[in-house]
Amino acid sequence: MQQLNPIKFWPPLILLTGTVIYSLLDKEGFLAAAQSINTWILEHFSWLFSWSVLLFVLLLAVIYISPFGRITIGGKGATPLLSKWKWFSITLCTTIATGILFWGTAEPLFHFHQPPASLDINPASVEARNFSMATMLLHWTLSPYAIYTMAALVFAYCFYNLQRPFEVSATLFPLIGKSSSEIIGHLTDIICLYGLVAGMAASLGAGILTISGGLRLFLGIPPSSFLPLIITITIVGTFVASASSGLMKGIRVLSDYNIKAFILLAIFFFCFGPTMPILETGSSAVVAYVQNFLPRSVNWNHALDQSWFQSWTVFNWANWLAWAPITALFLGRLGKGYTVRQFILVNLVFPSIFGGLWMMIFSGSAIHFDTLSNGALFQILTDKGPENVIYAIFESLPFTRLISIIFLLITFISYVTAADSNTSAMSNLCSKGITTEHQESPVFIQVIWGTIVGTLAWMMISYSGIEGIKMISVLGGFPALFLVIAISLGALQLMITTKS
Repeated sequence: MQQLNPIKFWPPLILLTGTVIYSLLDKEGFLAAAQSINTWILEHFSWLFSWSVLLFVLLLAVIYISPFGRITIGGKGATPLLSKWKWFSITLCTTIATGILFWGTAEPLFHFHQPPASLDINPASVEARNFSMATMLLHWTLSPYAIYTMAALVFAYCFYNLQRPFEVSATLFPLIGKSSSEIIGHLTDIICLYGLVAGMAASLGAGILTISGGLRLFLGIPPSSFLPLIITITIVGTFVASASSGLMKGIRVLSDYNIKAFILLAIFFFCFGPTMPILETGSSAVVAYVQNFLPRSVNWNHALDQSWFQSWTVFNWANWLAWAPITALFLGRLGKGYTVRQFILVNLVFPSIFGGLWMMIFSGSAIHFDTLSNGALFQILTDKGPENVIYAIFESLPFTRLISIIFLLITFISYVTAADSNTSAMSNLCSKGITTEHQESPVFIQVIWGTIVGTLAWMMISYSGIEGIKMISVLGGFPALFLVIAISLGALQLMITTKS
């Protein structure tokens, strides 16, 4: 019988409430404290973030070719929960959320116009274009997905093969065995819950603003303080209802529609956009990415300005790490009945290929149209914000209004799908009685977490004092870094000692 686990539910809820109240009562003090901690982390641990993520990629490659890669998650004869297509679609939609929709066209413009001074290349030049595109591949393919895959793979093996409980601390079992105390397990789960809720709220806030801006721009809806609230209630209500329906219903259906919409949108951009520049820019980007993957992953010999490297690459890794522990619980659930090698393909390789192709098409288009307009897109980026860049690009394509409406729907479904899966994982973590046979938490717990995320997001976009929550989501990546490092050491232990 699944029921609420108060030890894991109340502490992160109280911490989140306290954070919100503090940020509202003392905005300047809160932001100053968060900024100070963030700066200290970046100055002292950037090397650990960058080297760790690179080693995650390399270790997963070794695991893939090792005998451990032949092991079936759940043991021989385990029945898969999902078909391979459903598995991939849910995995992809869970991990990309709304990120590639916004940053796919905005981030490359930053790198194109503001490359690191240490590279000694002119802004908006061919060299800057190649650097920008290679950076997009670094930030959105193998490296970030290795973070998720490492944590999810170890959890899947521990949960299904070693029969460990449904909790983040289960991933530490291969490294420290039964010596892991209950207190350590609870603390690990609480910290990870705190970081993920803040991160989901920040992501939802950005999504609300983007959808709100699109509705006002293309449907003629006048500005209103009620519009963001209505969008928030609609999104939260949808993903809570989907999560409550269970894995085999809501999430599966939404992901299937969403991945097909992603593919159709990419094909449309490729066919009706600057096809030849996309191919040219994309091929150059792949070459530059491969040539510079190792040195730029760790900023070897400080080839890139340290401040740039920290504010972009390390910042990205910290943000992905903040989501990884809880997301791993959901992704790990999906792997039952498939081998370790198949798990790595579906969680690391295939999403990386999709992300790479997406960035070639959308980032390449953004740079092309920005060049043709003498930097007009970058001006929109700096004046109006990253969420407006994609709408400006739509103006250069046929069927502008139709594509914009479709994009709004994709944005909506993308966040719903990601929030759906993570709400399910958070609720399971706060429930008693979750086993390999009974994997769904009570509906009321999912409603509570969905309401909390929605409330935080709405407050964040309604009151300027709540902006620091975004920084808190990144700070959550700091403790998660050490957790995933420990998980990777456990993965190495499993690879060495486990017989297929």
